[in-house]
Amino acid sequence: MNSQSVAGLLGAIVASIVMVVAIAYGPIGQFGKPAKPASVQQPAPPLQQAPAPRGPVIREVPN
Repeated sequence: MNSQSVAGLLGAIVASIVMVVAIAYGPIGQFGKPAKPASVQQPAPPLQQAPAPRGPVIREVPN
């Protein structure tokens, strides 16, 4: 066996270990994992409305 075949064999072993770890811990949907319960959202309390904006104030100015 020469060094290239040994390197190829070790590379294949490392790649297979990485793939097994990626499948075990990776996000692959719900494959082998329990389903998450649906969260129920409560309606938000109604917000108080701000007062209506007033128009510009026009004052009489003496000339």
